[in-house]
Amino acid sequence: MTYRKTSTTPGARNSGRPPVSGDLILSTDVRVWKVSQVRSKKAPYQIRWTVAGKVKAASFATVALAESRRSELWQAMRKGEAFDVASGLPESELRAAAAKENEKPDPSWWDFSREYMASRWRMAAAKTREGLADSLATVALAMAEGGKKAPAPEETRLAMRWAVVPAHQDEEPPPELVTACAWLRTRSLPLSALTDPKVVRDVQYRLSFKLDDTPAAGETYKRRRRGFNTAMEYAIERGYLEENPLAGVKRAGSTKGDAVDPRVLVNAVQGEQLLTAVSYVGSVHRNRGRRLVAFFACQMYAAMRPAEAVGLREKDCYLPEKGWGTLTLKETRPVSGKRWTDSGQRHDKRGLKSRESKADRPVPIPPLLVAMLRAHIAEFGTAKDGRLFSNERGGVLGTSSYWRVWQEARPIALPPDKVESPLAHRPYDLRHTCITNWLNAGVPVAEVARRAGNSPEVIHRRYEGCIDGHEELNNKKIEAAMGWGKETEERA
Repeated sequence: MTYRKTSTTPGARNSGRPPVSGDLILSTDVRVWKVSQVRSKKAPYQIRWTVAGKVKAASFATVALAESRRSELWQAMRKGEAFDVASGLPESELRAAAAKENEKPDPSWWDFSREYMASRWRMAAAKTREGLADSLATVALAMAEGGKKAPAPEETRLAMRWAVVPAHQDEEPPPELVTACAWLRTRSLPLSALTDPKVVRDVQYRLSFKLDDTPAAGETYKRRRRGFNTAMEYAIERGYLEENPLAGVKRAGSTKGDAVDPRVLVNAVQGEQLLTAVSYVGSVHRNRGRRLVAFFACQMYAAMRPAEAVGLREKDCYLPEKGWGTLTLKETRPVSGKRWTDSGQRHDKRGLKSRESKADRPVPIPPLLVAMLRAHIAEFGTAKDGRLFSNERGGVLGTSSYWRVWQEARPIALPPDKVESPLAHRPYDLRHTCITNWLNAGVPVAEVARRAGNSPEVIHRRYEGCIDGHEELNNKKIEAAMGWGKETEERA
């Protein structure tokens, strides 16, 4: 038995309806047959129908599925709906499929974060990977539903940092993160939520503040914001968003940015006292402090970053018996953690910061540092791969190792009031001291930037408040350029 609904204009073109996907030929001349059986093990139940005389067929594994599909076609036919002659499908299904195809995808923050990290992983350094993961995890605090069963903020951050590692895509979370991951997987907000001003304000707050609601450091905020911005660039590229929701939004309140605090700088006497104190840290047999004296000296007299000093090799050093020497820096060994490195080791092996992978940076060093490095090599030798500074087992020198030595040395070298102050609180402050000394000595900013491995713009911005003692000298230069002498001064 067949069912037929004819049209007065069978096969006529649809000129009064908007096109679905190209120019369709629609017809209401449709017939639908009952379900029949065919010889097929996988799909033995078949339905057949005709559109404008052209036979269409579809097979199903069960009779229930076949009857359901036949009912859908029959209902469309009874409503007088036109069918596409080519595909045999009702016009409404074609429009729904086209709408779904053109619909903007809207992944959850959980899915988007994992997708984005997978796209960046291969080309990013370990430190960059860790920074991006921290940005995504921080924003996850604003991009997840609340509730009594919601994980604590710290659990949310740890869960997201674990989840975005591509190697963990098909793994079960650690037991302590199972609940948090399950919540975020199902309760993360979609990317479209970033069009809500309330959500945007919360995202900005999370980027700007720590978990204890105290303001994050300027560098921390900039790193998080930079990571979020690059993620938004990817979202725009993929068609998830039309623009960065934080474009034009600035951090609330007055901040000093990343300018160096002059209070962290040490003078010549304090620097010598700190290096001497380092040599006293640890027992006589373990040499914990003595083997790091030259390591800290590289930062105080050559403005090296700690990761650059960790990667320094003997063949990169020109250490004459007299006069100035040269350190040709070629690689860094930043600590990132095993999950972020390709090698599975805690230290990544990279080129110099913000430079091509094979670029180097020659840094002249004063005779004092030359002598200290020569003495270090004579006493402790080098690691198997030629590195000057290693731990007691010959491995890569870890951040925690030299950080503990530094914290033990400060109370030995400094009076109690200075120990409680920001003075040389971090080893990195020795690099700030060296750059400041170069600037105050009158070394051109461009040369300081070259030796330090920064741009002149960064040197100007970060060390402007640390340069002093040049006002009188600059005034005299202006007087000489303007032709002002003692006679002009007497007339004034």
